[in-house]
Amino acid sequence: MSWRISILDKSPVADNETAADALARTLSLAKQAEALGYHRFWIAEHHNTSQLASPSPELLIAWILGQTKQIRVGSGGVMLQHYSPYKVAENFNVLAAIAPGRVDLGVGKAPGGLPLSTRALQQGQHSGEKGSFAEQLTQLNGWLTPSEDELRATPQPAIPAQGFLLGASTESALLAASLNWNFVFAAHLNGDPALLREVITTWRANSARETIVAVQAVVAPTESEAEALAQKVEVWGVELENGQRVTVASEEQAYAFARQAGSEPVRIARRAQSLLAGTAEVVVDRLNTLHETWGIDEFIIDTPMAKGDARVRSLRLLAEAKRAAEVRV
Repeated sequence: MSWRISILDKSPVADNETAADALARTLSLAKQAEALGYHRFWIAEHHNTSQLASPSPELLIAWILGQTKQIRVGSGGVMLQHYSPYKVAENFNVLAAIAPGRVDLGVGKAPGGLPLSTRALQQGQHSGEKGSFAEQLTQLNGWLTPSEDELRATPQPAIPAQGFLLGASTESALLAASLNWNFVFAAHLNGDPALLREVITTWRANSARETIVAVQAVVAPTESEAEALAQKVEVWGVELENGQRVTVASEEQAYAFARQAGSEPVRIARRAQSLLAGTAEVVVDRLNTLHETWGIDEFIIDTPMAKGDARVRSLRLLAEAKRAAEVRV
């Protein structure tokens, strides 16, 4: 099998756990991922929620890099709208200097939280100076490029962090291609097959880089257990009168987003599940079918289960089944 698997981790805090428990499991999972042959281990960015313990991917990346040896470690992703592109470049240049050739800078356009946390994160910033997301990403790309200018984002590492734009639209694919960045289609947030086809076709027509897709996957020893776990996973789409469109994890979050944004909802609806659920052999077969259909080179696996032991087991079973399938080929 000529495709790779990687992990997107959100450091979920299960019932009766502390954030320290969740973060310790993230580190343990990263070490296991390296031993199991996963290619990358990425940390998501989420704010103002007691259910996830990962508002600062950069801190966890440094922690994990210091306790692993080979696996690539990165963000999935930094929510660039909140920050100075210059500061993001400095952070990831430091990380790339610590672990040359192992650091990924994944960047996302979403807020990573509800409007109250967005306002708190952006307090003191002049929105008129920030520019569009495309302008911010272009600035970031410039700061990551070695330069002899008087103002540089130092240190300038021998091997810069690899840049990845996370998105679910042809516009995002075209923006990544224009900057010669990698692109990750966020099928774990919007798995519409027609959109997947359109975005991948656009990407292939405009970039020679690999095709990478993020997917949700739930693996268990039996089909019935996997389906039961999958039924607990929700994805909701929110459209507001002010034009905002976001994806959240529950109906409660959807209405909270509208309330905090101060805009009436035009549409709030639960999206049809696009996750892959089943035994490890079934999920590997479905991933291989996606690879053969769309030429996908790598899958970033999001396993959306708060309960730690089930999530760790899911990722272990998937890696073992993929390895076994490769031996049979």
